[in-house]
Amino acid sequence: MHVILVNGSPHPHGCTYTALEEVSSTLREGGIETSFFQVGTKPLAGCIDCRTCAKTGRCVFDDKVNEFVDLAEQADGFVFGSPVHYAAASGAMTSFMDRSFFSSMLSGRSVFRLKPGAAVVSARRSGTTATLDQLNKYMTWGEMPVVSSRYWNMVHGHSPDEVRRDLEGMQIMRTLGRNMAWLLACLEAGRKTEIPRPELEKWVGTNFIR
Repeated sequence: MHVILVNGSPHPHGCTYTALEEVSSTLREGGIETSFFQVGTKPLAGCIDCRTCAKTGRCVFDDKVNEFVDLAEQADGFVFGSPVHYAAASGAMTSFMDRSFFSSMLSGRSVFRLKPGAAVVSARRSGTTATLDQLNKYMTWGEMPVVSSRYWNMVHGHSPDEVRRDLEGMQIMRTLGRNMAWLLACLEAGRKTEIPRPELEKWVGTNFIR
């Protein structure tokens, strides 16, 4: 089994990475393969609602989003990490999540549905709960089992060293890793005993203004 950890920070080895690496290390101890996906620093356009993905199966902007969705199709679980920018996920991470989830849904590709996911946020001081709530909404919209820890999935610090000194935060990351490894094992056991997946009803959209 394989979990992709997405780093939505522009810093490849900064505070967000430090939190994700603690989750990754714990997952590996539980027998789960892991890999990191760096959103990076190149500009990422937001979704323009052109719906090209519904026809081609891919986002019209051929960048990190399409690269990730191709990899995600074969993954078993995800951890999405972001720093806090003005009490929200980073701009690049927001565009990345919008387009990854929307394009995979409209294209009909089974990328995220029923795969465990978790969000991890990093901040110097505040804005963590708002950011965590923002990221969790993608997963609940995508029919993903959301993995929790013993507290909200966040760390505090202005540098990787300060994050490592957030002992409670690092413990939260380890607990998250163990919980995800356990859930993945449960899902694998269910597949082996051929427990059927929930039926996917055809989507019904309701508009409130006529």
